Amino acid sequence: MIYVFLATGFEDIEALAPVDIMRRASLQVKTVSITNEQIVASAHGVGIVADMLLSEVDFEQAKMLVLPGGMPGAANLDACKQLTQAIANHYNAGGAIAAICAAPLVFGHLGLLQGRRATCYPGFETELKGADCTSAIIERDGNIITGKGPAAAFELGYAIVDYFLGENASQPLRQGMIYKELVGE
Repeated sequence: MIYVFLATGFEDIEALAPVDIMRRASLQVKTVSITNEQIVASAHGVGIVADMLLSEVDFEQAKMLVLPGGMPGAANLDACKQLTQAIANHYNAGGAIAAICAAPLVFGHLGLLQGRRATCYPGFETELKGADCTSAIIERDGNIITGKGPAAAFELGYAIVDYFLGENASQPLRQGMIYKELVGE
């Protein structure tokens, strides 16, 4: 199972576009509220009904943990000790993680980016402790995928699909979603 964690103030597109793309690829993905409520308010005031609450997550079944950015969403993810401990445990056991925009700061604060390439929203580089920060739209280094910001939301979804289903597995999705026309591929 791929879990996408929603905190109050998450960036709408950074959560929902990757979920949409992963589900189109038939990957098993669930959205998870880290609040005690099923409905989580996005950075733009949109209430999203999460599939489950943090207390219901079976981390033993986790294939990847995904963090959308946005503020204060990323800060709220970082402040959730139950989540950060689960991320550290998952990663240290060899599990895959992904984050976009400001959310890679969670991985940086946990020391998970040490010596790894990572990208984030401009201005958050200092939070990615030990990372080789790039300005790439998407950066994949082993079992870590990071994205730069809202415009990278589709690319994050495609990168996750390729991670699980193989290099270029996202190509039919890109074509079917008319994405190739948009970016001139």
